[in-house]
Amino acid sequence: MILPCITDRKIKVAVVGLGRISANHLQAIAQFSQDVKLVAVCDVDSTIADTHAQKYSVRGFYNLIDLLKSDVCDVVVLCTPSGLHAEQTVLCATYGVSVVTEKPMATTYTDGVRMVQACNDMGVRLFVVKQNRFNATVQLLKRAIDGGRFGQINMVHINVFWTRAQSYYDSADWRGTYAMDGGAFMNQASHYVDLLAYMFGGVAKIHAFTATRERHIEAEDTGVVNVQWQSGILGSMAVTMCTYPKNYEGSITVLGTDGTVRIGGVAVNKIEQWDFADSRDYDNHIEDATYATTGVYGFGHPHYYKNVIGTLRGTQSPLVDGEQGLQSLQILNSIY
Repeated sequence: MILPCITDRKIKVAVVGLGRISANHLQAIAQFSQDVKLVAVCDVDSTIADTHAQKYSVRGFYNLIDLLKSDVCDVVVLCTPSGLHAEQTVLCATYGVSVVTEKPMATTYTDGVRMVQACNDMGVRLFVVKQNRFNATVQLLKRAIDGGRFGQINMVHINVFWTRAQSYYDSADWRGTYAMDGGAFMNQASHYVDLLAYMFGGVAKIHAFTATRERHIEAEDTGVVNVQWQSGILGSMAVTMCTYPKNYEGSITVLGTDGTVRIGGVAVNKIEQWDFADSRDYDNHIEDATYATTGVYGFGHPHYYKNVIGTLRGTQSPLVDGEQGLQSLQILNSIY
């Protein structure tokens, strides 16, 4: 059971947690102002909440329960620490409010299942943000894979060579903890882990090493993973947050009998290799798909919100819901 679609007015949205990623959501909401209305912001830091409330001319709250009791929104966007997502999602569902949660949807698979179940029971939507899926470069690669252009895919490799200074982790006591945040895989490279399932299907085996090499945190700042997919594809992934002196590379390489593709740049934003035995009309869009990026988040949030709006309007099906989120969360938990 899902609550009726919202077709006769703007969708009312509240953003909870006003840290660095919230800016991407606030920008996306503003971009779709004809369909979406920001009605409230919420943060445990009253100064931050008040500042944002004044900036956007909306109501400000200091805790989620007060926001939900106010009955002002249809959807809550969770930009809070990952370890809080499960309890907050269940609470929102109890109040009949749909949820858009940042990655990862939770820090444990059990919590993720609990989130999906609560939203299903209450008939509300659960959307898990996977904006990298909507990058033009990734969409072209996905199209080539689904179209069988690689022939037999034999190997896949992903690099995430970024940096997070100690000051980043020291900025909040929850950062880098297993319970609330996770490490390089669970947090920074979460979207790249998601590509393992999104692009290539079910995973059969995982072999992983993780280490805390430089940063003074509980979780890992560096790790490597070997993967065997159910289809027989072999692959690997190398991740570190200790790259000097800045974010260097976010890439995926796919090697098949009839094709080789490498998408690189700092955040899979540049098609560096695109070779196939055949040709297709969309090969002409390679240069158009490559884009400059000022940060590792990319520009996928607006594309994601377009699907959220379409789903809540009843004109689209959700592309990344709670069930989809569970796929990458299971891989993350298997790595740990």
